[in-house]
Amino acid sequence: MAWIRTVSVDEADGQLRREYDAAHRRTGRVFEILRAMSLAPDVLSSSIRFYQRVMHREEGLSRRRRELLAVVVSAANDCHY
Repeated sequence: MAWIRTVSVDEADGQLRREYDAAHRRTGRVFEILRAMSLAPDVLSSSIRFYQRVMHREEGLSRRRRELLAVVVSAANDCHY
């Protein structure tokens, strides 16, 4: 549960609704990390675009290695994301 005010999936409209719908298509749900940015849909959109560019690019590390690094960093930071 978030300690900050968020916009629920049912309350979302406009740009936020589009981001929530896209998230649902990608993963089958809207994770809390996305809802934490729900009061600033433009920031949410930018964050998702940044993540996708970093994690899905062709050059550099493989997607598998990027995901493994993300897991290691999350574990080191005691973060379940």
